[in-house]
Amino acid sequence: MPYIGTSPSNGVRQTYDYTATAGQTSFSGSDNNSQTLTYTDSAYIDVYQNGILLVPSDYTATTGTTVVLDTGATVSDTLQIVVYDVFSVADTVSASDGGSFGGNVGVGGTLSVTGTSTLTGNIISPITLAGTTPTLTIGDAGAEDAKIVFDGNAQDYHIGLDDSADTLVIGKGSALGTTTAMSFDANGIITKPLQPAFLVNPSSDQTNIAINTGTTVVFGTERFDNNGDFASNTFTAPVTGKYQLNVTVYLQYVDSAAVYIQFRLVTSNVAYQFIFDPDFGQDATFWTSQISQLVDMDASDTAYVQIVQSGGSAQADIVTASYFSGYLVA
Repeated sequence: MPYIGTSPSNGVRQTYDYTATAGQTSFSGSDNNSQTLTYTDSAYIDVYQNGILLVPSDYTATTGTTVVLDTGATVSDTLQIVVYDVFSVADTVSASDGGSFGGNVGVGGTLSVTGTSTLTGNIISPITLAGTTPTLTIGDAGAEDAKIVFDGNAQDYHIGLDDSADTLVIGKGSALGTTTAMSFDANGIITKPLQPAFLVNPSSDQTNIAINTGTTVVFGTERFDNNGDFASNTFTAPVTGKYQLNVTVYLQYVDSAAVYIQFRLVTSNVAYQFIFDPDFGQDATFWTSQISQLVDMDASDTAYVQIVQSGGSAQADIVTASYFSGYLVA
């Protein structure tokens, strides 16, 4: 017999009727209507003795085929056992044009929800798409934002269609488009707005670099910083991974009397170096040095750029056409 309700769930129920013999406590097998008692969960059983609902402490129902009364029944007592189960169909479950399902729904065949229909609660059984061209369609090609939300314990995520921009997005949270991590546009072009990537340059010349000491290159202007990982001349890795880091330092007024000039890309694990001897016979008015390196960084590791001039005069300048950039590769 079908029933409507929210407890234990929307579903079906089966009633078994027994007539007791004197002192009978155990009821199983065929009832008065030749139906064999079977159940899967004692929490979904109601037992009535002479029309009175018994509380669970008055009986034991754990075997799946037998109900045992704590106190024996008198001859000719009636015992009615009602077994509940979730609603399950083998062919098609369909709601359309305003229809809805609520509570828990078990589906053994096809689940179809169309039009303005809604499906709430839980799908008890896995849904398998069968046939030669199995297809699950969300939306009807109209102007709509359709999405699937993955409801997590500490963080929710979503996959959805931002119809106004005609893009498929993957992001954090349940709200569409607010924290997009990956976006696929109509041409199949993929962008990752939160992927760590930065490009910075000095906001003013850094003049008369000191000699015989390490001097940090000051990058005061952010061209971009996707994930907000660059601050105070330093890039801080947000996650463990492999990062491509690139340095271009443009010097003016390089003193030919210096023993050497060294540029260092200093990471928490390794310092990568470019060194040269500026003894060209005269001072170099312009000089550009570069470092391009794929580096390993753990979460919270840092990277910054340093210059060291050994000997000579403190006359070299770092000009604003210098750059430091990087992004997460893998």
